[in-house]
Amino acid sequence: MLSEDVTPTVLGRLIDIQAESSRLDVKTRGVVKTIRRLFAIGFTIITFLFACCALALIVLATWELWRGINPYSLASLRERFSSLLESIGLLTIAVAAFELGQTILEEEVWREVHTSGPTRVRRFLSRFMIVIIVALAIEAMISVFEFAHDDPTHLPHASLVGIAAAVLLAGWGIFIKFNTGAEMLEPEAMAEAKREDEKIFSQEQSINNSSP
Repeated sequence: MLSEDVTPTVLGRLIDIQAESSRLDVKTRGVVKTIRRLFAIGFTIITFLFACCALALIVLATWELWRGINPYSLASLRERFSSLLESIGLLTIAVAAFELGQTILEEEVWREVHTSGPTRVRRFLSRFMIVIIVALAIEAMISVFEFAHDDPTHLPHASLVGIAAAVLLAGWGIFIKFNTGAEMLEPEAMAEAKREDEKIFSQEQSINNSSP
C-alpha cells in the first residue's frame, strides 16, 4: 500500500519538474531572441554609420579631385598631383567603409544562422581581410608615388605599409589552409551556411527583379 501511494506522488513531482523546466526553456529562448534583436539593431546602426562615413569621404574625395583638375586654379602641377592622390586615398577608405558595413549587415543582420563554427569564422574574416589588404596595398602605392616626388626619405615608411599588406595576405592564406581541415569536421555547419547563402541570394534576386 505504501509503494502504491508513493508512486503517484513521485510521478507528480517529476511532471511538475518537467513542466517547470519547459517554462524555463521558453523564458530562456525569449531572452535570447530579445538579445539577438538588440544586437541586430546595434549592427544596423553601425552599418548606417559606416555608410555615412563612406559618403562623407566620397564628398571629400570629390572636393580633392576638383582641386586637382580645376582649370581656373593657380595651383602647381605638384599640388594638383597631390590632390589627385589624396582623392584616390579617400576613395579607397570609402570603399573599405562600404565593404565593412555590407559585411556586417549581411553576416550579422540578414543571416539567421548564428554559429561560431570555422565556416562562419572563415567567411567573415575573409571578407574583412580582403578589404584591409586591398586598402593597405593601394595606400602603399599612393604613398610611394607621393613620397617619391616630395620626400624620398619617407619611402621606407611606405614600404613598411606594403610589407604589412603582404604579411597579412600570407597570414590569411595560412589561416585558410588550416581552417579547411577544421571545416571538414563540421559538415552540418557548412551545409547550413550554404543553405543560408542560397536563401539570401534568392531574396536579392527577387528584390532586383521586382525593382523597375
